[in-house]
Amino acid sequence: MTAPAPQLVVFDVDGTLVDSQHLIVGAMEYAFAAAGQPMPARETVLGIVGLSLPEAMALLAAGLPEGTAGHLVEHYRERSIAHRRAGGAAAVAPLYPGARAALERLSARPGTLIGVATGKARRGLDHVVEAHGLGHLLATVQTADDHPSKPHPSMLLAALAETGGDPRRATMVGDTEFDIAMGRAAGMATVGVAWGYHPPARLVAAGADAIVDSFDALDAAIERVAERRP
Repeated sequence: MTAPAPQLVVFDVDGTLVDSQHLIVGAMEYAFAAAGQPMPARETVLGIVGLSLPEAMALLAAGLPEGTAGHLVEHYRERSIAHRRAGGAAAVAPLYPGARAALERLSARPGTLIGVATGKARRGLDHVVEAHGLGHLLATVQTADDHPSKPHPSMLLAALAETGGDPRRATMVGDTEFDIAMGRAAGMATVGVAWGYHPPARLVAAGADAIVDSFDALDAAIERVAERRP
């Protein structure tokens, strides 16, 4: 008898596993100042978190002179790289309360694999994974370097292929409508988290199968949405 496909749980990173808003906003402030342009409102900046950087900057630079988005991307990367090289605790986005325990709990379950799918570049994600010692928990790692931006399902399709997963036994966990739309496009169940950068109502409107307000509630939500799958 063929063994069943693993139960795959894929997490977004910024706004879901780590609270990186101070780093993102700081890099955005630097980028817009270096480009000589006014900084958008904080809520506008956080609203595009989850998209790959070029797509995010294209939205933020709408209406600005041609070529501004490209300059913003360069300045943002410049600031982020300098910040990481400076090191220290301030250069590392902290894990949300309960995140590590949830990852360890899920990865220890028989037949369950976990991974991440993020709009971050590979070097930015590597910095987070190494700083928090998460590498041994992740069966698949997908970044913006190798895929179209969310909500395109490419990252999740690659995660399924890499792990031998079946979308009917897989769940995407994220904090933005881009995560939810990506999960749905890949045929996966979706769980939205209430502590990230898009409000719960926006996640529900995007089609989230469940919303959780803490990592303690995540396991039950994953099982609940799995039971609804055909």
